[in-house]
Amino acid sequence: MSFFKQQGAKAPQKQAVDPQHQPWVEKYRPKTIDDVSAQEHTVAVLRKTLTSSNLPHMLFYGPPGTGKTSTILALARQLFGPDNFRSRVLELNASDERGISIVREKIKNFARQTPRAQAVASDGNAYPCPPYKIIILDEADSMTQDAQAALRRIMETYARITRFCLVCNYVTRIIEPLASRCSKFRFKPLDSSSTSSRLAYIATSENVSVTDDVISTLISTSHGDLRRSITYLQSASRLSASTDPPTQITPSDIQEIAGVVPDTVINDLAATLGVEPISGDATSRRANGFDEVRKKVKGIIREGYSASQILSQLHDLVIEHPTLTARQKSRCALVFAEADKALCDGADEELQILEVGLRVHKALSP
Repeated sequence: MSFFKQQGAKAPQKQAVDPQHQPWVEKYRPKTIDDVSAQEHTVAVLRKTLTSSNLPHMLFYGPPGTGKTSTILALARQLFGPDNFRSRVLELNASDERGISIVREKIKNFARQTPRAQAVASDGNAYPCPPYKIIILDEADSMTQDAQAALRRIMETYARITRFCLVCNYVTRIIEPLASRCSKFRFKPLDSSSTSSRLAYIATSENVSVTDDVISTLISTSHGDLRRSITYLQSASRLSASTDPPTQITPSDIQEIAGVVPDTVINDLAATLGVEPISGDATSRRANGFDEVRKKVKGIIREGYSASQILSQLHDLVIEHPTLTARQKSRCALVFAEADKALCDGADEELQILEVGLRVHKALSP
C-alpha cells in the first residue's frame, strides 16, 4: 500500500531562488570539478574516479575558502546527476550536531541503506551513478573524539555501499585511526592569478566595473580565501549601486567592508614610530617622545579600528620592510607577539597598542 502511495505522491515543488537575491558564493559555486580553481592535483585525481566505479574514503583539508566542500559536491553531482543526488548524498555541515548520537543515528541509518537503482536522468545526460552513497562531513575536525571513534567502525562495516568524505581545516584534529582510512587531499590557499581570474569573471558576469587595484585589494584582504573575496566583491557592488548615481568601486571601499585598517593610517602610524615610509602615503614624522606616540595611538583607536587588525598589519609592514635590520625586526616581532597574547587574554586594546607603539619606537631608535 505504501508503495502505491509513494508512486502516486506528487514531488515537492522546488522553490525558485531569485538570482538577484542569491549570494554570489552559491551562484558561482563550481558545477563540475573542472571549474575548481587552482587545485590541479586534487582535480586530476578525482577526474579519474569519474571513469571508474571505485572511490576511496577521502579527507579534504586546508584553509577556509579554498574549495573543499565545492569540490566534493561537484564530484557528487557528476557521479549521480540531479535526480539521484538527494538519495545518494548526505551532507552534514557546521550547523548540525557532531556528537556521538548523530553518528549512531543519522549517519549510521543512511550508511546502512542499500542504494536504490539508478533513475533515468531527467536532463537527458548519462551519469556513472556507481553502486554506493556518499556521506559528506563538513568541518569534521569539530566532531568530538567519541563521535570520531564511533565513525571509524561505521566506515569499515558499510564500506561496500557507502563512501565518506571528511572536510576539515585542521587535519591534526582528526584522530589517526580515522585519517588512516582515508585518502588525503590537501587544498592550498589560492594563488593570486587564480583568484584574480575568477573575480574578474564574476565581475564581468554581473556587469560590475572593477579596476586592477580593486582586485588586488580583494586578494590581499582575503589571504587566499576565495569565498571571502567573492563576498567582499558582492558587498562592494551593492554599496556602489545604492548611491545615485552609482559610484565606482575603490580599494578603500574593499578595505572598509573587510574591516581592514586603511594603508594610509598604518603607514602614518609606522612613520610616527620610526619606520621609514616605503611609499608616499605617510605624512607623519618620527615622534620625539611619549606624548606624540600616545596622541597618534589615541586618534587611531578613536576611529574604531580593531587592535588585533592594527597589530597584524603593523607586523606585516615591519617584518617585510626592506631597510630595517634583522635585529630590529626580531625585537619588534617579540613586542607584537607579547601584545597579541595580551589581547587574546582580554587586555585593554588602547593600552596594548600604546605599549606596542612605545616599544617599537624604542627598538627602532638609532
